[in-house]
Amino acid sequence: MTAAPAIEPTLSLYQLLDPEVLANPYPLFRRLREEAPVHWDPYLHAWVITRYDDVLTVLREFSANRTPTPEQLEAIGLSRLKPLARMMVRQMLFLDPPDHSRVRHLAAKAFTPRRIEQLRQHIQAIADDLVDRFVTSGQTELMADFAAPLPAIVTAEMLGLPASDWRQLRVWSSDFAEVLGNFQHNPDRAEQVLRSLDEMTAYFEAATERAERGDNLITWLLESEEQGDHLSPAEIVANLIITMVGGQETTTNLIGNGMLTLLRHPEDMARLRADSSLLPSAVEELLRFEPPSQHTARLAPRDTLLGGQLIRERQAVIVVMAAGNRDPERFPDPDRLDLARPNNRHLSFGWAAHFCFGAPLARMEGQIAFETLLRRLPDLRQESAPLVWRQNLGLRGLTELRLRFGA
Repeated sequence: MTAAPAIEPTLSLYQLLDPEVLANPYPLFRRLREEAPVHWDPYLHAWVITRYDDVLTVLREFSANRTPTPEQLEAIGLSRLKPLARMMVRQMLFLDPPDHSRVRHLAAKAFTPRRIEQLRQHIQAIADDLVDRFVTSGQTELMADFAAPLPAIVTAEMLGLPASDWRQLRVWSSDFAEVLGNFQHNPDRAEQVLRSLDEMTAYFEAATERAERGDNLITWLLESEEQGDHLSPAEIVANLIITMVGGQETTTNLIGNGMLTLLRHPEDMARLRADSSLLPSAVEELLRFEPPSQHTARLAPRDTLLGGQLIRERQAVIVVMAAGNRDPERFPDPDRLDLARPNNRHLSFGWAAHFCFGAPLARMEGQIAFETLLRRLPDLRQESAPLVWRQNLGLRGLTELRLRFGA
């Protein structure tokens, strides 16, 4: 065991607050992985983990139950955030077994691979309808016109909500994602986030009360309660919200990040356009290369030795999946885009108990999105406007992606 090394300021994940670093975080992640793969970051009061195998260890063994309780928030002077804490401590993303297993088992019933495959034609119709609205104009702002509405509409329908509500759901999702993706408390945005939380809670409470029973997540959760699983109304609302947010944020970013990556690699884009059989492996590689979800946090369940460093019980640990996805010990030539990359077990959907149960849906949406855009929009090219990345340090995505295309 060695003592934690002295901090090198440029190695801190706090550097992601710099727009230039946020635009390309991979050199920072490489330095962390090579120089300090298990690294104490005093600015964030957390260990930062960047090697593939170490990330796996943390995701398998460490605790996801990391949300401050309302009482803890009050003790540090953040009592106004107590409604947020009361919501998050009920969400499966922040639960350990057996509570996590109980909620996840019920929610995952609506997202089985067989059920998702039955939706393929319907999702394709939604994608084509969105493209129909701009295809004759020769230009699009892809995030607003396609990447955001496609998963928002699909997720609303999967949950059992009116598809026509997708725009409002999208606004709420973006607000809540600020809490999930950022290290720091932003006092300037707190009131908006709390307002959105109040509105979402009222909306989902009403949705569960008026829900028509059917093949959707609201039905599964309501019926499970009747069968003795004892999900409270507050638990149902909390997990509908986190599923709604997860279903939108990552897939929107997958489409935007993936299209930008293809535009930056025109030979690969031409190859994919010519051979649609590459779509499944291409989506996996785009997820590895430019992950929509870059990092997540855990707590050490006990004193643990990892990478020669002693992590004390209950210390915070940030695992950087985006760094593990480019670990040369796991992925040969990791900074090269390879749409046919074999054995591509990336970390972008997490791992173990908290592996994303919506992964089959996200994969299908990604395949449909890229196939539709490449088939229907010839001669795709990016406009020369500067790229702006969302100010979300963990959920990586663009604010806009302006494209032009041929007739």
